[in-house]
Amino acid sequence: MLAVVLALAGCGSLPPPGPRTVSQALPAGTVTPLGKVAGALRKQSGSRHDTGFLLLDSADSAFSSRLALTQQASRTLDLQYYAIHNDPGTSVLLAAIREAAARGVRVRILLDDLHTKGEDAEVLQLAFLPNIEMRLFNPLPAGRSLGKLRALSALQDFSRLQHRMHNKLFLADNVAGIVGGRNLGDAYFGQADDSNYIDLDVLAIGGLVPAMSRSFDRYWNHPLAYPVEQLMSSKDLKVMMAVRPGASGARNQRDSADTVGTAEAPKPVPADLPDAMALQQVSWTWAPSALLADAPAKLSPEERDAAGSDQVVSGLLGLMQLSRNAVLIVTPYFVPGPQMMEVFAGLRKRNIRIVVLTNSLASSDAPLAHIGYERYRKDLLKLGVEVYEMRALQPQSTRSAFGSSGKAKQASLHAKLVLVDGNWLGIGSMNLDLRSQLQNSEVAVLIRSRLLGMLIRERVAPILNEGAWRLELTPEGKLLWHAPAGVEPAVRRGEPDASATLQFLLKLAAPFAPDEML
Repeated sequence: MLAVVLALAGCGSLPPPGPRTVSQALPAGTVTPLGKVAGALRKQSGSRHDTGFLLLDSADSAFSSRLALTQQASRTLDLQYYAIHNDPGTSVLLAAIREAAARGVRVRILLDDLHTKGEDAEVLQLAFLPNIEMRLFNPLPAGRSLGKLRALSALQDFSRLQHRMHNKLFLADNVAGIVGGRNLGDAYFGQADDSNYIDLDVLAIGGLVPAMSRSFDRYWNHPLAYPVEQLMSSKDLKVMMAVRPGASGARNQRDSADTVGTAEAPKPVPADLPDAMALQQVSWTWAPSALLADAPAKLSPEERDAAGSDQVVSGLLGLMQLSRNAVLIVTPYFVPGPQMMEVFAGLRKRNIRIVVLTNSLASSDAPLAHIGYERYRKDLLKLGVEVYEMRALQPQSTRSAFGSSGKAKQASLHAKLVLVDGNWLGIGSMNLDLRSQLQNSEVAVLIRSRLLGMLIRERVAPILNEGAWRLELTPEGKLLWHAPAGVEPAVRRGEPDASATLQFLLKLAAPFAPDEML
């Protein structure tokens, strides 16, 4: 079977990089209505700092802020994402992007190519609308018609498959921008029926945003960013969507401009989506900040060795080493690796408290990543690192406390943050694992603010106390999982809520799964 897939995929290859338009963000200081809002907010604050921040710590704020930026942009919208899903709720945001383009806003969408398949490939129709440019970063040569076999067929170019653009930016008029853990999809906005993500972003307005735009431009103008129209025509895409399993013939005869971001039936748009955020009425925190951004060369085989180490994960490790009392880490996938373990050991020698919140096996949406984490779990506990694993079944108090206010009772942790000494806060797309450090590109914002640090601790505390297992290593070297108060049994001696079948399969896979690939 593998040989057949590889043979079929071998017929396809990437075209040579063709002509493309080099473009840049709107020049900083350009007068726009959104820029006037930023100026008025800063003047009202009386702050000497030029960037205001708002934690997007709920599903509603994550959606409403993006809708506000889309509706208020007058010149440019720049989106950089690992994945954009063709979901009913997300279709409202995509429709607003089409409306922005229709009123003359230049829209640039840069998307990693790994998930542009199946129903989500329909999002690519945006590339063929006026005023919208769309590029795929580090595209796979295998055709999207292969569906779930696409990644398998891409094994012929394993290095390309492994190095993905994981950055997440949403920028409007080069004056307001969102960075964080969320992709665009209903599970990130609390609208999925089965399981939603507990996630976190931060909205910035003012002086730091041009740095975000410069990072976007570096990827947008890189040779690995292929314009969609160089990879497929609008006709090719329509044919592919028409023949995929479950496609409706009547649905696929409609004009693409009217159907991008909608589903076949079409599925109903959720009735409880929030309206656009009133940016002038929220409470902004003005603080000093910096952007940590990996270079696109990290993903390029020709440039990777000369690019040096990553900027994001290594930068956060450097920040941790400056700690004087405490480090809080929230990461969905946690594969520390030798360098990170060495940093932790150094911190613990200085009696720095380290608290880590990550997924349990049952709550993780990437069980293979648990293999790498499991290899370090006991050593972490031996160092004195306090480890918490999030429960898959969450009470409402924790589902709404940190980003997943949806209907589903099951949740998966997806927030990514580092808080050092309560006032240095890093929020971004990175996981604290070797994949983010060595394989993928990432972006994060670093903010010095005791107020934001306090807000983060207030959001995390309910999860640690009510929605997570606290791990203990016994003197005999056995692991114990301590349940939150009121959950019985109070102590578990094996992976809580994870099926025996899943645990068995992971044990079989473990010898073939190196840490840096997880």
